[in-house]
Amino acid sequence: MSLYTIADLHLSTLDSTNKSMEVFGQRWADYQNRIVAAWRHLITDLDTVVIPGDISWALSLEEAVSDLKFIDSLPGRKILGKGNHDFWWCTMRKHEALFEREGIKTVSFLFNNAHETDEFIIAGTRGWYNDSDATNAPDGTDFEKLTRREAMRLKMSLDAAKKLQDVSPEKEIIVFMHFPPFWNGRESESLCELLMEYGIKRVYFGHIHGNYTVEPSFVYRGIEMHLVSADYLKFTPKIIK
Repeated sequence: MSLYTIADLHLSTLDSTNKSMEVFGQRWADYQNRIVAAWRHLITDLDTVVIPGDISWALSLEEAVSDLKFIDSLPGRKILGKGNHDFWWCTMRKHEALFEREGIKTVSFLFNNAHETDEFIIAGTRGWYNDSDATNAPDGTDFEKLTRREAMRLKMSLDAAKKLQDVSPEKEIIVFMHFPPFWNGRESESLCELLMEYGIKRVYFGHIHGNYTVEPSFVYRGIEMHLVSADYLKFTPKIIK
C-alpha cells in the first residue's frame, strides 16, 4: 500500500516507434529491462506508482497501445500524467474506450482531476516554464498562454483534491508535474502561487535529464521539490513516505 513515483520512462516497446533512449549515453543502457527489474523488485499489486509525463515515444494513441500494455503488465496501480513528448495523449473518453477494448485494467490518468491512495491525495498537471532551450519549443511559442492553461488545469486538479481532503482531512495533498515549477533560477509564477495558495508542501517533477550531480530535492518558497526523472533515479521508482 505504498506510493512510488518515476517520470520520463520514454518507452519504445513497439518496433515502429524505434526511438530508444540508449542513444543518449551509457546511463540509458538497457533501460527498459532495468525499469522492469527494479519495478518488480519493489512494487506489489497493492502499491500505486505515479508517472508524471514523457511516458511513450508513440505519436498516436494506437501506437501507444504497446507501451500502455507494458505498463499495465507491471505490478501495482499506475497513474499517468502528461509530458511534453506524450504526443499520443488524447481525450479521456478515447483513452477509456481503448482501455476497455485492450483490457488495460491498472492504468488511469492525472488530468484535471485528483486521485486518493491509502495515505495521500494526488493532484497535478504537466506544467510549463519559459525555457525554450530545454523544451525545444518552436519559434513563436506563446509561453504565457501555455502557462495560463496549465495553471487552470492545476487549479481544477487541486479543487478536486480539496474535495477528497474534506472527506479524508488526515491525508496530505501532494502534486506531480512533468516540468519543474522552479528550476535554474526560473519560476512559473502562476503555478507556484497556486501551490502556495492551496498549502502544497511537496512537488515531484521530471523532465530534467543529464544533471546527475544535482541534489535530489530542494526547497523553494517553502515547498519541497523532488526530481524523479527515470535516469536520475537509475530507473528505480522512488518511494514517497
